[in-house]
Amino acid sequence: MTTADTTTSSPAEQASPVRMTGRQVAALVVLLASQFMMAADFSVLNVALPEVGTALGFSTGSLQWITTTFALCAAGCTLVFGRVGDYAGRRRIFTAGMAVLAVSSLIGGIADSPALLLIARTLQGLATAAVTPAALALLTTAFTEPALRTRALGLNSVMMSSGFSVGAVLGGVLTDVFSWRWAFFINIPVAIAAILVVPLVVDESRAAQRTRIDLPGAVLITLGLFSGIYGVTRVGEEGFDLIAGATLVAGAVLLAVFWAVESRTADALVPVRVLKKPDIAFGNLAALFIFGGETALIFFTGLYVQDVLGLSSLVAGLVLLGIGVGQIIAGTVGPRILQHVQPRTLLGVSLFLQGAFMLPALWATADSRWLIPLIATQFVNAFFSMTAALSFMVIATSSVDSDLQGMATGMATQSQQVGIAIGIPLISAVFAAVIGHGAVTVAEELNGIHTAIGIAGGCQVVVGLLLWVALRRATALSGTNRPTP
Repeated sequence: MTTADTTTSSPAEQASPVRMTGRQVAALVVLLASQFMMAADFSVLNVALPEVGTALGFSTGSLQWITTTFALCAAGCTLVFGRVGDYAGRRRIFTAGMAVLAVSSLIGGIADSPALLLIARTLQGLATAAVTPAALALLTTAFTEPALRTRALGLNSVMMSSGFSVGAVLGGVLTDVFSWRWAFFINIPVAIAAILVVPLVVDESRAAQRTRIDLPGAVLITLGLFSGIYGVTRVGEEGFDLIAGATLVAGAVLLAVFWAVESRTADALVPVRVLKKPDIAFGNLAALFIFGGETALIFFTGLYVQDVLGLSSLVAGLVLLGIGVGQIIAGTVGPRILQHVQPRTLLGVSLFLQGAFMLPALWATADSRWLIPLIATQFVNAFFSMTAALSFMVIATSSVDSDLQGMATGMATQSQQVGIAIGIPLISAVFAAVIGHGAVTVAEELNGIHTAIGIAGGCQVVVGLLLWVALRRATALSGTNRPTP
């Protein structure tokens, strides 16, 4: 399916919507469950980090590697695994990734040293990089009817976006009730069930034309993203130093070389002609701000509730449920909105409004009465975050041919995960610059939170406006209305 945007339905088709078959429903359930679990895995240990560090002997400085190791592998390898799925079979890559997830979760659950736990997190990151784009590609190929595909993508966006926030809450519950080790063990039965069920309800899917794998491109994009994400993470945690600067420069150089190599390679990992498409380029840029901003908001909401208001982690989790509810509702009604609004238009407007409804937090005070307006504005913020994510996903997966679905979904998923991986470190660097080092007062911490959220929301507002203008211009130049969902 390509960017032939002008599709219309006859009155008969509109009166008789296509329904999912029983097999499609089963496929949707198992694929969405895997997507939710992968998203939750990113953050499930965040609230348990202090306890993990005490139990296994992590130093304070090395504790962040529990999260960073996972993020580097998940974000750095997604595109490569997505393209491999095009060649080797997306269902095969999905089940292989699930097997790795089960093994790595067992290793993490029984780990008795920092080294063993980091090995488990590395393998979990690689499993996520394999499973996430494969599951998304299987969805787009299993649901070829436009309305069903949009509905499936809407539910997928709900699972991906809400999984991160729910993962943090789930990690806290499992740690308090059982042990941090159950944050690993809970993955095992789900992974085994997916391995057993997916071959029964999901057909194998691969590119019709198989070409050689672009190894130079795979190496360059992976190393480039590794370097860039590590550099951003280090800036957020240690401040800008020589190592951070060197890795950021190395990442930029590697990605520039990747572009040059891909433009001269017949069987490119990512054809440059695809990267030059406005829908692909602007859509994936938007994803960095959609997911980076939302995860930063979740992080600073937790700080505000616990450090400024002095409330418990349970209350913080309940506040975050407002974000989850907003995302679920938007994921349900979003496909209907897309029947009347162009995805390009909805993407820019939604990102603008996502940022706009982040900004009311600038007026939050140390008075707990601010919780009600905070929950209300974050609910609306989450609603538009989800409609933006859904629009982006429809554009990203509908703008390329079926042979490139693994690449397209890999790129889309990678943009999400890179946004999640760099969102918190970047905004945390702003926060740290405002509050400085050492002990801080509640007023100083609140000022840092205001500044961080203000910059994050402001960036989303500006980028949303620019995307709306740029994609509207691209629509006018191409003479088309909308990507086919």
